[in-house]
Amino acid sequence: MPGAGGSFDRHPDQPWGRAGNYGALDLGTNNCRLLVARPTRAGFQVVDAFSRIVRLGEGVQETGILSGAAMDRAMDALEICADKLKRRGVGRVRAVATHACRQASNSRDFASRVFDQTGLMLETIQPSEEAMLAVRGCVPLLNRDIPHALVFDIGGGSTQLAWLHVRQNGIETLGVASIPIGVMTLGERMGLGPQSEDGFNAVVAEVDRAMAPFCDDNGVAAAVARGEVQLIGASGTVTTLTGIELELPRYNRAAVDGSYLSLASVERLAEELRGQTLEERASYPCVGRERADLLIAGCAILEAIRRRWPVARLRVADRGIREGILIELMREDGYVTAREEGSHGL
Repeated sequence: MPGAGGSFDRHPDQPWGRAGNYGALDLGTNNCRLLVARPTRAGFQVVDAFSRIVRLGEGVQETGILSGAAMDRAMDALEICADKLKRRGVGRVRAVATHACRQASNSRDFASRVFDQTGLMLETIQPSEEAMLAVRGCVPLLNRDIPHALVFDIGGGSTQLAWLHVRQNGIETLGVASIPIGVMTLGERMGLGPQSEDGFNAVVAEVDRAMAPFCDDNGVAAAVARGEVQLIGASGTVTTLTGIELELPRYNRAAVDGSYLSLASVERLAEELRGQTLEERASYPCVGRERADLLIAGCAILEAIRRRWPVARLRVADRGIREGILIELMREDGYVTAREEGSHGL
């Protein structure tokens, strides 16, 4: 998959391939994701990848701790990741954890267990860094002719928002926010069945209230009204809805990543899906049983974004934190993205 994270140029003193393969692991509230890649003249080439739903944050909102069952699920996935990293001869790796581990009082104990069993040093990152890593991974999808970008990532436990000033020679971060609402935190209380219009709209309004200070502080709505804003969505909700809209017989990253999804389609799909049973949602090839129970929660967050910032369409990103980590690691070793050299705050 050449160029998956942007086009890299070599520092004059940095021979190609010195560092070998790089690894990036993102342990989220809902998913465990791994990407292994090596730098090339065309960009970076992904040599291995892994993704599994682990529901690490299950119950954390109520109990304040990671449950034994959730940690066991995550450990099973992390052991697979560690094996892949070893077999691929990864020279540098960064493993990060997000909302669930930030919230849980036993996350340090969990990180110690991860290190003891896999050798992985799991680092819990702050919301601002989570948002910026997602942005960095999405930089290649930005349209340099549109002066502002709102990049959002709907996660399991939180939703990250980043407001950018986009220029031909660089990107400046104007504001970031982490909204403590995600597909798991909402899904656990929305239930599995069809949602009434009033109930769904109440959840959308709750999300909107949480986003309002970020919008007001950065003047996002005014920029949208002037036609100066592009939307980039990096989340399982967005990629899943795109797969449904494209009527894919199975999920295909090549068809989804970098494509566009109209906000009219977002509204229509949210209306259709909220009235369906769990079994009906699971019947879509790009959804399945594992994602069906959280899809409506994701639709509610996305619908709040659509209503507050009514841009005609959004750019779909099947990329984010992992790609951001890879770019960061490769930069440190002298591989830089030409389009990012003038960036500020990234």
